[in-house]
Amino acid sequence: MANVLIAGCGDIGCLLGERLSQQGHTVFGLRRNVDALPDCIQAIQANLTTPLHDLPKQIDYVFYMASAGKYKDCAYYQAYVLGLKNLISALENTPIKKLFFISSSSVFGQREGEHVDESSPTDDSVFSTKRLLEGETLALESNLNATIVRFGGIYGAGRTHLIDLIREGKAHCMEGVWSNRIHSEDCAGMLAYLLAESEKNLERIDSLYVGVDNQPTLSCEIYDWLAEQLCAPEPDRKEPTEASRLMRSNKRISNAKIRELGYEFKYPTYKEGVLAFLAD
Repeated sequence: MANVLIAGCGDIGCLLGERLSQQGHTVFGLRRNVDALPDCIQAIQANLTTPLHDLPKQIDYVFYMASAGKYKDCAYYQAYVLGLKNLISALENTPIKKLFFISSSSVFGQREGEHVDESSPTDDSVFSTKRLLEGETLALESNLNATIVRFGGIYGAGRTHLIDLIREGKAHCMEGVWSNRIHSEDCAGMLAYLLAESEKNLERIDSLYVGVDNQPTLSCEIYDWLAEQLCAPEPDRKEPTEASRLMRSNKRISNAKIRELGYEFKYPTYKEGVLAFLAD
């Protein structure tokens, strides 16, 4: 069994930590407010934006899962660059087997419904993707044997914004725009699977994976289906303006690589995931 550090241990980190703890791993969760950590995760109260001290001496795997609290360049720099620099510095003399850096599929800049996978080009033309890619590069160029995981739009427990809008009849969608989603439980499941496969053979794990479910879907199709499940009014349609097309991603991302490694999604499409959520 391994010693695992989850740096930036938010909701997905807690799901991951609980899963790993149940498997017998020792899990440490680093965050500013540790009150929300489950008992199975050993708390480390610290701020990633300042130098880190007194981390556990024996750490095998690290998951860097910080997130920006605001959509501002300084917040993205602190979350994805400065925090990672501080963590790498603090782990300088620790023999880590693998660092997993959690990024976003937003770094893919495709806007015309293109098919996308790990080999597709990225776009750093906005500050958010620039900082994410800067963090990815920092991780890959460190001596911590890094793997990048780029998640798509995460939904699940506690993430009800879209459902609330549809229930209230306030939702609208743009025609012809593709979306790529993943349930929060599959985020945790995919990361736990990568750790398990790393334990078997580190050489099998590549430097980049995308985390989305099996079915890229037109946004309006999702909105219509949700409205039907919730007995809510049909969402309004909007034709995308040229400006909105330039601002909004529109791509179809393949998860073939992680599936070929052997991961099986608990919620292969949004329908299974949303129905389970509504049932709860």
